[in-house]
Amino acid sequence: MKKILEILNFVMIAVAIFGGLYFAVTRDKEIGLILKDSSIILTITSPYWIERIFHKKLSTMIKFIVILFIFCAHFLGTTLELYNHITYFDKVTHTISGVLTALFALLLLKELGICDKKRILFSLLFLFSFTMLVASGWEMFEYIANIFFGGDAQRVALTGVNDTMQDIIVAFLGSVLVAICYVFEETQDKTLFVKGFMQGIQ
Repeated sequence: MKKILEILNFVMIAVAIFGGLYFAVTRDKEIGLILKDSSIILTITSPYWIERIFHKKLSTMIKFIVILFIFCAHFLGTTLELYNHITYFDKVTHTISGVLTALFALLLLKELGICDKKRILFSLLFLFSFTMLVASGWEMFEYIANIFFGGDAQRVALTGVNDTMQDIIVAFLGSVLVAICYVFEETQDKTLFVKGFMQGIQ
């Protein structure tokens, strides 16, 4: 399992970096667009330089979750512009981000040794808070990027605040799905999606 995830991480990083640089050099004409596509180098490799900065080894699964989300949101959605060409790709991506960030939150708690049946309420509060932090943080990033580099990543011109709010809502719903599974598995002593996922990182 670990080897497979490491290979997938490498493939996603390689595809995203080479693809981002290719479009930055051959397609993009404005500095904002060049920075948008070339910045994939920093975002897609963030788990590794976070390890360097904080001197903390992240599990292969946590790195996979982060890289998968960035690959979908930044490379597929923004660089390849699938947000503009595939209906609901944006909403599907944000829903998946809610699932992934919720699982990521539980993995963090597990690594800290505080993810168990006795702390279900705390785990749920942390799970939802973490998911909302990431979802709102991403929207703030898009807003700031629009100000400095132009564009309309949040589709304000077309939808007003609808797109932004829908993105946050579907991310929340994704985390709710994980929360329901987590509570059921903990209270019923079952190993299904969530526990199976976390055990798979060993």
